[in-house]
Amino acid sequence: MNSRWILVLAAISGFIFVSLGAFGAHGLSKILDVKQMAWLRTGLEYQGMHTLALLALGVAVQVRDNIWFRRSAAFLVVGTVLFSGSLYWLALTSIGMWPYITPLGGFCFLIGWALLLVGALRLSKKVE
Repeated sequence: MNSRWILVLAAISGFIFVSLGAFGAHGLSKILDVKQMAWLRTGLEYQGMHTLALLALGVAVQVRDNIWFRRSAAFLVVGTVLFSGSLYWLALTSIGMWPYITPLGGFCFLIGWALLLVGALRLSKKVE
């Protein structure tokens, strides 16, 4: 995944984050119960945090191409879809299979952050 696609996915994720957050606060809060709203909020928190991480990775890859950063971004995207997406569907549908998908998204987040660490440790030092 190149910096352009990382930034495109960060923009899409940010758009979904803001729209769903606003819709949740103004529309869904009247329909969903407390437990469902908590699932929605948790999904939004993680999506917002990882959207910012994607944005930073997109810029970092543009400045200094690094395979580990690109892999990290891919896992953060998959993690957002699986983790936050499953929580959104759980809040909106209460279908029983979604809680089994959420941990897979969390695992993808962990892999993404670990790959970012590897990439950061493999950056060569600039001599000034």
